[in-house]
Amino acid sequence: MRAVVFERYGEPAEVREVPDPRPAPHGVVVRVAATGLCRSDWHGWQGHDPDITLPHVPGHELAGVVEAVGDRVTAWRPGDRVTVPFVCACGTCAACAAGDHQICERQTQPGFTHWGSFAQYVALDHADVNLVAVPEELSFATAAALGCRFATAFRAVVQQGRVAAGEWVAVHGCGGVGLSAVMIAAAAGARVVAVDVSPQALELARKFGATEVVNAAAADDTAAAVRELTGGGAHLSLDALGSPVTCAASVNSLRRRGRHLQVGLLPSTDGTTPVPMARVIALELEILGSHGMAAHTYPGMLALVRAGVLRPDLLVTSTIDLNATPAALAAMGTAPGAGVTVIEPWG
Repeated sequence: MRAVVFERYGEPAEVREVPDPRPAPHGVVVRVAATGLCRSDWHGWQGHDPDITLPHVPGHELAGVVEAVGDRVTAWRPGDRVTVPFVCACGTCAACAAGDHQICERQTQPGFTHWGSFAQYVALDHADVNLVAVPEELSFATAAALGCRFATAFRAVVQQGRVAAGEWVAVHGCGGVGLSAVMIAAAAGARVVAVDVSPQALELARKFGATEVVNAAAADDTAAAVRELTGGGAHLSLDALGSPVTCAASVNSLRRRGRHLQVGLLPSTDGTTPVPMARVIALELEILGSHGMAAHTYPGMLALVRAGVLRPDLLVTSTIDLNATPAALAAMGTAPGAGVTVIEPWG
């Protein structure tokens, strides 16, 4: 099969022929119809993830068709249309027994713990626990956009963040996760302030429901601007980018007893991220993390997508093929872009 491969961190990846994967006894092989290009893939390429072994094929947001199944798989057959969370749970550890598959103690992640979906085929573990059926009316490109950024934002805003109608929600960073969070919070009846340095990203944020926007490149104090727009601070604020600057700005954007939600990765190469803990104490703030979304919780989100309440399809702003992927991956470090780029490997 053809796949995007890199041999060294930070050096150009290339498209080349590699062996086809085989399913584990509990797993499947999926023919990839669409896969998202995510900033987490860029972090992996840069060497920020300890699970990666070189040479490596990145990619973790995917949808496609089951090609082959292991002999212990009971719920899926070749030809099934599927997607999968980026965290593949074991289904048997203590966290999984509690329903918390997204923090499975023995999780695997395509594109990190093993070769991923920037390829024509990808192997996925524990299929009966992790696969999600893709409705016929949902395109593969839209389904691929769900697997990491949209599902992560949905769980972050709705389940971890406990968003409520009428609340102010600040979203720092309007890439794929941030724009998803804007759309989801607005659909829940919240008033959203979107923060980014890109006018294009802020324009999309308004399109997806943001009440107010703050251009962080022009603002002297982003957090102060959010507090002014919201009449004292956001009830819920998300760092959807992942940097010391956006993390601090998110915490400082909150009103008393507000909730900070860290969604964007904070790579250890940036050093220890300082959090304004004096403000956390003085205002009795909550500090929360959110890491993906379990497959068994997808039906509620998919029902909103099928009803047209949520429109992840609108987040897809660019489609490329495998040949364009190495350059697009490298560009994410300096120009992450707005919206979601989807790779169609067969293109």
